[in-house]
Amino acid sequence: MPQTLAATPDANLSRRFCVAPMMDWTDRHFRYFARTLSRHALLYSEMVTTGALLHGDAERFLRHDESEHPLALQLGGSDPAALAACAGMAERAGYREVNLNVGCPSDRVQNNMIGACLMGHPGLVADCVKAMRDAVSVDVTVKHRIGINGRESYDELCDFVGQVRDAGCRTFIVHARIAILEGLSPKENREIPPLRYDVAARLKEDFPELEIILNGGIKTLDECAAHLQHFDGVMLGREAYHNPYLLAEVDQRLFACDQPTISRAQALTEIRPYVARHLDEGGAMHHVTRHVLGLAQAFRGARRFRQLLSVDIHKSDDPLALLDQAIGLLEGH
Repeated sequence: MPQTLAATPDANLSRRFCVAPMMDWTDRHFRYFARTLSRHALLYSEMVTTGALLHGDAERFLRHDESEHPLALQLGGSDPAALAACAGMAERAGYREVNLNVGCPSDRVQNNMIGACLMGHPGLVADCVKAMRDAVSVDVTVKHRIGINGRESYDELCDFVGQVRDAGCRTFIVHARIAILEGLSPKENREIPPLRYDVAARLKEDFPELEIILNGGIKTLDECAAHLQHFDGVMLGREAYHNPYLLAEVDQRLFACDQPTISRAQALTEIRPYVARHLDEGGAMHHVTRHVLGLAQAFRGARRFRQLLSVDIHKSDDPLALLDQAIGLLEGH
């Protein structure tokens, strides 16, 4: 493949702090809530397969509120033409970035040549990236592991990154673990392979022209700040979901913003009109409130807060009244 100059990423799109794409979790309702906590975090969609967009309900998968921006769409697929078509759909829908999933280790996606198994096919990933870049003007990025079993040497990682870079990719989100493609569940693949931040750091040293975002095992903003001494950005996944109030300090700690930190009660109050609209459209309140349960952390009334928004709402004729009770429990915390 002839070498081409890697594109310069969108200077107006900061990846200094990102919330990872997570299946069943980073839907539009969670993203709306997360945006009330941080104005600057880059939010990612759940992974959407090319088949779902091309042959399913594309409007449902691409739907989002304008307030969610800056926003990126993650695609799952391995057919360059299909990925190019879906990238075009994402750009027309307003997404600022299209990310290719080369990190998910589950059997289900492997069987469709999606996810981490693509690390064994760097030429195909490069073809996919080039097809998408030719189709859109927004950034095309890749999220990947540092290797897969059977292809886990540093030289092989550099070969992968080099081929994808030569196709024009400028931004790599590096989950600093290998993926073991047989015998481990996706959960085990997030826990058993050791974290190798040193490998990701070496990658940044050897490819200084690339934007390298670190992912994997990061739990605190102190850790984020430390990693930002070596990487261009950090990406948090489950910690940002299970402890979402962590996002409330991101703008001040990592983006030097001087606005006061929003309180838990203020954040829930801000999404109340959104919840009311969702109910008016025929939606259920738990579609939204399941994503806010992590606000209840270590205070008197936390258990009651979770019960109100996860159990009682299914039995109430006035779920918004229960939401107001939950807001009251958060006052002062």
